[in-house]
Amino acid sequence: MEKTIEDPPTSAVLLDHCHFSQVIFNSVEKFYIPGGDVTCRYTFTQNFIPRQKDWIGIFRVGWKTVREYYTFMWVTLPVDLNNKSAKQQEVQFKAYYLPKDDEYYQFCYVDQDGVVRGASIPFQFRPENEEDILVVTTQGEVEEIEQHNKELCKENQELKDSCVSLQKQNSDMQAELQKKQEELETLQSINKKLELKVKEQKDYWETELLQLKEQNQKMSSENEKMGIRVDQLQAQLSTQEKEMEKLVQGDQDKTEQLEHLKKENGHLFLSLTEQRKDQKKLEQTVEEMKQNETTAMKKQQELMDENFDLSRRLSEKKMIYNALQREKERLEGENDLLKRENSRLLSYMGLDFNSLPYQVPTSDEGGAGQNPGLVYGNPYSGIQESSSPSQLSIKKCPICKADDICDHTLEQQQMQALCLNCPICDKIFPATEKQIFEDHVFCHSL
Repeated sequence: MEKTIEDPPTSAVLLDHCHFSQVIFNSVEKFYIPGGDVTCRYTFTQNFIPRQKDWIGIFRVGWKTVREYYTFMWVTLPVDLNNKSAKQQEVQFKAYYLPKDDEYYQFCYVDQDGVVRGASIPFQFRPENEEDILVVTTQGEVEEIEQHNKELCKENQELKDSCVSLQKQNSDMQAELQKKQEELETLQSINKKLELKVKEQKDYWETELLQLKEQNQKMSSENEKMGIRVDQLQAQLSTQEKEMEKLVQGDQDKTEQLEHLKKENGHLFLSLTEQRKDQKKLEQTVEEMKQNETTAMKKQQELMDENFDLSRRLSEKKMIYNALQREKERLEGENDLLKRENSRLLSYMGLDFNSLPYQVPTSDEGGAGQNPGLVYGNPYSGIQESSSPSQLSIKKCPICKADDICDHTLEQQQMQALCLNCPICDKIFPATEKQIFEDHVFCHSL
């Protein structure tokens, strides 16, 4: 490949994001004779402004990114873009850098951002031979091809209707997914609040339990002290009773003191009984707190189970959405295959596409340039390939595979109301992006 000073600016931009109609290639031959220089002529459209690092590359048909160029030449900037003649430019590729095989190639104009702005029709590098002749067909064959063309158009319309239904179902699934996500976020927020509340309540109960334990220890210590005091009083009482036996005729003051000690002993017994009752009440309170904590943990576990169930349902919805998306891409691929097969048959029969009584709708003028690799394929392969879409014309639910209307089909019908479909390239936009949709449609008219 040619390497002049430095590599051209490239990117991983795919074909769907390119704008092939801003630079138009003129006078492109069907084939070029090997060993000679090739002149590439091109014209800038009115709204396109070239830049210093723009380049033109030769790509093998079927390329996916602009990094797959075979050789390239830098674009010469015109002096005055307002001059009509300045918009018509040309570059010359030297024969030494050109491909040596007979594969199909095409010119592509790439700007300094790595975006394709124009693409030519396919061509080959081979000597002229006797195969380049005009194919003449009978009127019956032309009518048969037109009939087959109408059948392909009908099947194409059915695939479009199916695609619209899938788009509607996709929109409904996205709305349902958004709703489930909001519910999940709400439940997660409630769960966090409950967890914080349970934690705060648990901390409060632990603090109160510690206080109760400390009070219980104090009461136990005082109880022990009171027991010692009772033992002491009982010892004193025994001593006094012995003295009373000895001093039956003792002093009246000693008798009053003895009665006073008996009363104090009774009060101490009553106080000890009340303390034991308080201790039982504290133990009952601690048991109730443990039961409340167990109840809170059970409630927390229930919330976690409910959260897990919602997450599982959300995952199922995502799997359904992915299945619908793959089905949609498959149908779009079959639609493009029918369009390319129709164009290939017309080109093979040597008919003028604009002279037919009915034209197959195409996405845009550069559609042939986006996938030109199928234009010069086997002319009989399209008949075999076209038989398979007829078997797929039976509308089946991509999820439950039912032939009749099911719940998924009803969701698809509700989804259609939430999308904006481009009438030119069938690109889908959400209803909330109406301005972007209008700008997209306007770009097709440029």
